[in-house]
Amino acid sequence: MTDKVRVKVEGRLLVLTNLDKGLYPDAAFTKAEVIDYYTRIAPVLLPHLKGRPLTVKRYPDGVDGQFFFEKNVPGHTPDWVRTVTLPAPGSTKNREEIDFAVVDDLPTLVYYANLAALEIHVPMWRVAKDGEPQPPDTLVFDLDPGAPATIVDCCRVAVLLRQALADDGLDSRPKTSGQKGMQLYVPWDRGPDTSGYAKALARRMQAEHPFVTSVMAKKERPGKVFIDWSQNNPAKTTVAPYSLRAAGRPNVSTPLLWEEVEACGSPGHLVFTAPDVLRRVAEHGDLFLPLTA
Repeated sequence: MTDKVRVKVEGRLLVLTNLDKGLYPDAAFTKAEVIDYYTRIAPVLLPHLKGRPLTVKRYPDGVDGQFFFEKNVPGHTPDWVRTVTLPAPGSTKNREEIDFAVVDDLPTLVYYANLAALEIHVPMWRVAKDGEPQPPDTLVFDLDPGAPATIVDCCRVAVLLRQALADDGLDSRPKTSGQKGMQLYVPWDRGPDTSGYAKALARRMQAEHPFVTSVMAKKERPGKVFIDWSQNNPAKTTVAPYSLRAAGRPNVSTPLLWEEVEACGSPGHLVFTAPDVLRRVAEHGDLFLPLTA
């Protein structure tokens, strides 16, 4: 097993370790391949991470092993990694503040990939250069199918949401969650109350469509698509576009063409692995590009 490799990434010296370790054992996808994916996807991923406080889900022993969420930067974090100190209301560790990393560049992204930070999660708001939190610039709807509903049903709901948003003068972009559901992202410049707007629209969709629910309770969800509007709470995060997910295969939360959403007839039609996504970006570029302005 490769123990340590020293590399320079945009002038930063990084020590990469355990590169031969299988982080996705069923797919024979190694840590080296995880780092390679994040390096190659960086040109389209980094604009969506820039300025956003980072939460990662780390799998040091691979997707079959124990994992943990990490918000606070590790003590061994290099001093060149940008960090911001923010209040932590409701912290499960009773912290008043958390030192978050902000992934603004490739060396920071590679540093976290080397920590087996497979999943990258960020909020719908950014911090300014001085670290001051800014109002949300994105609204998100997380569409979660309750079995036997699938992502096919989520696509049906996404198309309905797209029209409702367009009626309100809002654009939207779809992506897979990389698991069983999907998300709809909406560029937002209408003030801080994204949750209020999202909740009202989700409830309206529930009232108009019997296969939709805006209620989190599990008993309300079988056979329906749950529109989770609560992801717009400033304390919450959503998996970033182009992030890997921890599954049997190195699936990715993948931006979609609306044509793909409209045509989806099987859950397997919208499953994309890291190599798939690199090919998609080579063909289409960043389908979320309008959200980076």
